[in-house]
Amino acid sequence: QVQLQESGPGLVKPSQTLSLTCTVSGGSITTNNYYWTWIRQPPGKGLEWMGAIASSGDTYYSPSLKSRTSISRDTSKNQFTLQLSSVTPEDTARYYCAREVQLVRYYLSPPSLRGQGTRVTVSS
Repeated sequence: QVQLQESGPGLVKPSQTLSLTCTVSGGSITTNNYYWTWIRQPPGKGLEWMGAIASSGDTYYSPSLKSRTSISRDTSKNQFTLQLSSVTPEDTARYYCAREVQLVRYYLSPPSLRGQGTRVTVSS
């Protein structure tokens, strides 16, 4: 079955760029009409949709984060990557990658097919 695993630094300094990678196994990120998605959850807060890259390669971003966010993919490694620039302590959160069958921009509960998440702290 499809599995997702996030990887990246656990600590990032303010003003730097956060880069996280999601490695997908058990299925290709370029087949079928899936949306490979990034979501985060700050401590004590709800889930926030950040953006997605479709199997076609099209990208979608949260309007509130669009100016700082970039999602790309490496099809040879079956990975997709999140880059968030100019981070501040408010970007401290657990970051998840997920697979969706449609574009979901709002979450009340975690998506069923997702990675375990990776905690990122923004601090000097």
